[in-house]
Amino acid sequence: MPSSLTIQLTNQTNSHNVYAFITGLAIQHNMARVFLKPDGRDLYYPESPPPGQILQPLTQDCAILLGSPGNTVTVTIPQMAGGRIWFSAEKRLTFLRNPGGPGGGAALVEPSVLNPSDPNADIDFSFCEFTLNNDQLFANISYVDFVPCLPVALTLQIKGGAVQHVSGMALDGLERVCAGLKEQTARDGRPWDKLVVTPQGQDRPLRVLSPTHGNAVGASFDGYFEPLVEAAWKKYSASQQPPPPQPSQQQQQHPEAPKEHLHSRLRLSLFRRKPVPNPPPQPTPPQPQQQQPPQTQNTLYINTQSAPGILTGQVPPASASLLIGPEPFARPSTADILSCNSGPFTTGPSPIRNAIIPRLAAAFQRGCICATAEHPSAPEYFYAMTGPANHYARVVHGCNLDGKGYAFAYDDVQPDGGRDESGKVEAGEPEVLVVAVGGGGAYVR
Repeated sequence: MPSSLTIQLTNQTNSHNVYAFITGLAIQHNMARVFLKPDGRDLYYPESPPPGQILQPLTQDCAILLGSPGNTVTVTIPQMAGGRIWFSAEKRLTFLRNPGGPGGGAALVEPSVLNPSDPNADIDFSFCEFTLNNDQLFANISYVDFVPCLPVALTLQIKGGAVQHVSGMALDGLERVCAGLKEQTARDGRPWDKLVVTPQGQDRPLRVLSPTHGNAVGASFDGYFEPLVEAAWKKYSASQQPPPPQPSQQQQQHPEAPKEHLHSRLRLSLFRRKPVPNPPPQPTPPQPQQQQPPQTQNTLYINTQSAPGILTGQVPPASASLLIGPEPFARPSTADILSCNSGPFTTGPSPIRNAIIPRLAAAFQRGCICATAEHPSAPEYFYAMTGPANHYARVVHGCNLDGKGYAFAYDDVQPDGGRDESGKVEAGEPEVLVVAVGGGGAYVR
């Protein structure tokens, strides 16, 4: 049961002015907002300002200066939920307080990449996410909102000697992402290139926004995924079902549900963070062996990778919904697919539905809902160059040194036994987490 964790913050840039901020919700302090102080040990709980007084500055300096290039600063954190380690170079980030935060403290106004009036709008900053609780450490690099110029890498040393590593991007990673998006725009005419944010008067990009936030920079994807949704509804329509085979014909059996092991976590935007666990395994009494339904080209198969097992889906006759197991799903819009958090992908009280949502949303994000009937699908079906898909995610994965990183909220959905490309490290007995900023190269802004 980890009650605290040692974190090593490593400056792999060529800047002498790299700053870190560590924020989160203090699990052992009524889930109040908390900062780690510059000494790397003590804690600061921002006080709630009086009612009506918003956007108030912090009352303490919480910037951790990383020192000269190649230097490492060691800190110790207590248990935290929703934690982030923020980095910036040359300029410190500004955090502000609003009244009425959790645990009786302040509500924290974090740096925004969408608000042009935000004091951090023109600062190159990045972050990684973590949670340290009674069960484990979970940490990841995230591109759900944007790709920064300042890359981050993670190395987790586990008690017993095992090591987990996420490489992040190289120094020129942002430039490579920009080039990939411009190529995709030339291919399909969609505004992928407009996701690139270049400050006025500069010739180098500062960051790239995800298509979820495209409207903030005039990159509208309205109507983009609707043709794929139409194709899916047509493919899985029961009215398209061929006549059933005769009893004498050999029927292909659908494999039994594999053992549950994937814990799909939701990595939502800066403004909508809501973890959605899989339904817990439920004991079931022994049942007589039943014949699985035969596979057909008009039936969708969703492996929930949890207690409900493999569920089948079809659009019933005279219905507008895709029925997966007992759960009906209305047609998602492009905005629903990109956010993974609205319309039919809104989570609720049904554990079965909450297990389906990540797998179904990922199938649309990756553009493979029609390419194969079984989901999560094998990676060779991801991001076909023809037809709608989240090509921001495709390009981002291609520009990471090891291909790992959360590029959309359910990017940890993978087939059983598949390679995890979500950019996470996790362990029940963590020893040291090394967080390197700068991608192993020089900071050149």
